[in-house]
Amino acid sequence: MRLGHRPVKIIILGAGQVGASVAENLVSEENDITLVDTNPDQLANLRERLEVRTVFGNAASPSVLREAGADDADLLIAVTQSDQTNLCACRIARTLFNLPTRIARLRSTDYVDHPELLDDDNFAVDFSICPEQIVTDYIKRLIAFPEALQVLDFADGVVSLIGVRAFEGGPLVGHPLKALRFHLPNVEVRIAAIYRNGEPILPEGDTVIVPGDEVFCLAATVHIRQVMRELRRTDRPMRRVLIAGGGNIGYRLARSIEQDYIVKILEVDARRAESLASQLPKTLVLRGDTTDEKLLENEGIDEMDLFVALTNDDEDNIMSASLAKRMGARRTLALINRKSYVDLVQGGPIDIAISPAHTSIGSLLAHVRRGDVVAVHSLRRGAAEALEIIAHGNPRDSKVVGRRIEEIPLPKGASIGALVRDEKRGDGKVIRRAVIIPHHDTLVEQGDHVIIFCTHKQLVRKVEKLFQVGFTFL
Repeated sequence: MRLGHRPVKIIILGAGQVGASVAENLVSEENDITLVDTNPDQLANLRERLEVRTVFGNAASPSVLREAGADDADLLIAVTQSDQTNLCACRIARTLFNLPTRIARLRSTDYVDHPELLDDDNFAVDFSICPEQIVTDYIKRLIAFPEALQVLDFADGVVSLIGVRAFEGGPLVGHPLKALRFHLPNVEVRIAAIYRNGEPILPEGDTVIVPGDEVFCLAATVHIRQVMRELRRTDRPMRRVLIAGGGNIGYRLARSIEQDYIVKILEVDARRAESLASQLPKTLVLRGDTTDEKLLENEGIDEMDLFVALTNDDEDNIMSASLAKRMGARRTLALINRKSYVDLVQGGPIDIAISPAHTSIGSLLAHVRRGDVVAVHSLRRGAAEALEIIAHGNPRDSKVVGRRIEEIPLPKGASIGALVRDEKRGDGKVIRRAVIIPHHDTLVEQGDHVIIFCTHKQLVRKVEKLFQVGFTFL
């Protein structure tokens, strides 16, 4: 759908964590945004912080949608806490207003398991997201790579971007980056970014990694463990996992890992604990307070490879994860909704703090961004972003296609880390997806998936414009 150069009119239903994060990410990108919610205090707060219009009322009400501008809006993003409200709003937006593109947040797997319910004849949802499942999958990747601070996939898992903290005595620590090719002669890898004391450092051949640096590496997924060994001491695999909180995410995580790990869940609510026990045959469900020191001791917290705090209370998650670390848990992870807390606690007794909004926002933004953006990942708790963009056009109408890397006018702080190129047979069938770590003279071809790292999220808009042959989204 072409929009020309006018602002994109976006209606966001729900001013909670997800809705507010979407608004924050899109408000500076020449978009005309209206937020709808039944909480006047949240609306007032967002109106003060962001340049957005707000409408108070029920998101599934035709009159409220009309007041929000549904008659001529380009995009509806329904991310209230209620699946039913989100679905109903999408149906109304399609039937009454012919609103072109509709995205819904769906927490229940019932709807996802029946995709026919989302087609135009039913609820008319173009794209659905489940933040809880996205967070669950994210935690699973961290369990698989216990040394990592962040693990992200691109090009359907062919390429991985991994963030690690460099340690004293690591093979590459104290040496320039150009030494990496001698340590890994048969592996193509790109150090996409280095953060030292919270500030980005432009990685160059002579840049020396020091202990404590936060290093982001990009490589073919099959090579990523070799790359990590150059920067981190390889931790032993995870075996025992204790999950604090048996809510939506806690249940999803236990269900997805209980076949491969020894899993326990701590849940304070008796009825919920009984429900979990009936649905999780291989998980030991315990009823109790996640900050109960005696209970943690009795359940062998000092033998746990990972303690994951996933309750709905930020303070409880911080306290229980800190307590678990002090009592001997090898690694701790806490889910924290309040953004101001995330940077405050990570790196102390809490090894990894996860913001659900930042973790799940990329999936939604990939369907909102202009241009052919396949994936958007939030890095460093939202300070930076990594994008996967398909290069379209030809040398006449594109600033990217048919040009060498050194000729592409990327803004300072943005770098191309990898290309994924489909290699095809004569009949057009894809034989394999080749991962190319580009050099200064590498040519970008039509159809390449280009993976770009932006040290500041403010650079994203400039990068997207660079790749545009025309203004499109979805």
